[in-house]
Amino acid sequence: MSEQVPTDLRFTEDHEWVRVDGDLIVVGITDYAQQQLGDVVYVDLPAPGAHVDQGQPFGEVESTKSVSDLFAPATGTVEARNEELDERPELVNSDPYGDGWLVSIRVSEGTELTGLLDATAYNELLP
Repeated sequence: MSEQVPTDLRFTEDHEWVRVDGDLIVVGITDYAQQQLGDVVYVDLPAPGAHVDQGQPFGEVESTKSVSDLFAPATGTVEARNEELDERPELVNSDPYGDGWLVSIRVSEGTELTGLLDATAYNELLP
């Protein structure tokens, strides 16, 4: 399967994407991840102001097949959550790199965004 992986994003080995904008990052799941999940029916996301720790679960995506944890790509504070997913969780399937974004996180000072993959490295992970 060949996914169109946007080259302007960074990725985690947990199939999440990260758009870096200074100390603010936007997080979502990749096209590959949404395909593996199937039809997304519910997304559980933290409220703005919630603290998240790099590598730790911060929410869940529930599909007709399974429930999957979301892992924070960085330590910080949730700045915003995609409220539209409360009513339209299917946006994660239809537009994973756009309207299907999950949260934005203000990265804590001193937190390194190490371990994030570029598009080439992420593509190599895919089957």
